Amino acid sequence: MSLARNVLVQTGFTLGSRVLGFARDLALNARFGGQGPLMDAWGTAQMLPNFFRRLFAEGAFAQAFVPSYAKTLEVEGKQAAQKLASDVMAVILTAVTVIVIAFEVAMPWIMPVFLQAYINEPDVMSTAVLMAQLAMPYLVAMTLASLLSGVLNTFGRFALTAGAPILLNICTIIPPLVIEDQRTAALLASLAVTIAGVLQVILLWWGVRRLGVSLSAGLPVVNRGVRKVIALAVPGAIAGGALQINTLVTQYLSGSDKGARAVLYNSERLYQLPLGLIGVAVGIALVPRLTRHFADADRSGSDRTMDDGLVLAMAFTVPATIAFLIMPYVVIDATMTRGAFTSDDALRTAEVLRAFSWGIPAFVLAKVFAPAYFARQRTKQPMQFALITVVANIILGATLWYWLPTQGVDGAIGLGWATSAASWLNVFLLAGTLAAEGVYVVGGRAWLKLARLGLASAVMGGFVALAAANYEMLSNILLAKELAVIAIALCGFVIYLLAAFMLGAVRVSEITGALRRDRATKADDLPSSSPD
Repeated sequence: MSLARNVLVQTGFTLGSRVLGFARDLALNARFGGQGPLMDAWGTAQMLPNFFRRLFAEGAFAQAFVPSYAKTLEVEGKQAAQKLASDVMAVILTAVTVIVIAFEVAMPWIMPVFLQAYINEPDVMSTAVLMAQLAMPYLVAMTLASLLSGVLNTFGRFALTAGAPILLNICTIIPPLVIEDQRTAALLASLAVTIAGVLQVILLWWGVRRLGVSLSAGLPVVNRGVRKVIALAVPGAIAGGALQINTLVTQYLSGSDKGARAVLYNSERLYQLPLGLIGVAVGIALVPRLTRHFADADRSGSDRTMDDGLVLAMAFTVPATIAFLIMPYVVIDATMTRGAFTSDDALRTAEVLRAFSWGIPAFVLAKVFAPAYFARQRTKQPMQFALITVVANIILGATLWYWLPTQGVDGAIGLGWATSAASWLNVFLLAGTLAAEGVYVVGGRAWLKLARLGLASAVMGGFVALAAANYEMLSNILLAKELAVIAIALCGFVIYLLAAFMLGAVRVSEITGALRRDRATKADDLPSSSPD
């Protein structure tokens, strides 16, 4: 499939998953309160599972595993690739199972570190500990799911990989909707996370089997192939997970403020939406294509692929960034303010969301530039850059967290500023090193398209600003604030598309050409009975 087709498949299924996830969060906020103790407990209990899910399942591990698997498939054949995947699966499953058991045992001591505000409230703390313990086995499932996703992606199959997370949101939305008791609903929602992980593995395993790939997990043996994958995967996971590591830092710093964890959780779900929809999709689609170009020493092909990925990512990301910067309160009030989630909750969450918003392009760009390292199996450099940004985020985040309240400003806003600044630093390091090494420099045609897309986004931003200023009037006219924000979003998107076409940023011929199927890998010759 072409890059654009791969991205659209990934994005389409991810959008369905995120819509369901958003519905689940609405149910949780309405049931537990936007800044209530149970919502804080939920956000903290999901912190580690979400961290590892995004670190592994949403591209980082796959981006490190795919080049090794693809190279083995091309050079040594299908049987050797199957053996490599099976050996890696046995070793990593064993390691992660041991880690999960350690976390389960240590959770009563881990949770107070991240939920400091409730140390003197044993009921809240015990509930948070149990919620985390119920959700932790999800890590084992996600480790296996990430490997299976890597196999599917190598063969150009993206639908099941993108669609599997839908199961997570379906499972976790049921308890807060049907269980009346708050604590019971929270515990069952956490258990549903693990159940969803098992279902995802079953679905992806079925997809791999339909490709004719047979995997088996025997006794773990750290042979040469496994050592090579791990040597790439560990720094690759750290590099690809820079944002997630920085998010973990903000979670730790916010643990001393009641309500801050819930505010960060809700704003995170929104500002990472473009990352999940576009950044991860582009990153996953780029790796196998770039791996082939670099293996063939096809510089023009790799440059063209990177340019296309960059423009495609920014075409969707910049408008979303502008909307979140201009009308964060409109988005949050219209969608979340109901039940126990109050207007005050919406105001605080909106300001924190705005602080994260200007970092959204950087979050996505990192997913575009990192594949150029992963495809060449150069994972140590981006890992070093990630660690630099984590240190910068810790220093800046801690400074702002403690200093801003002395100035009458919410410290959680400072955590957003720090995460955004650290993410831009990561992008400058990634892009600057690629340019300095002569691997990739953004082409003139891509710069021209980006400039035109920026102008189209500015036109859209003018409309959004005007509409947001008249949000209450629109809500009265349309009889519902939910309809008002939908109308603003749809009209803004149409205006953006029209401006993009009028400015020449996008042409119909380019869209049809981008969506045309091409030959990405040998796997495209597989029978049509495969999942996609």
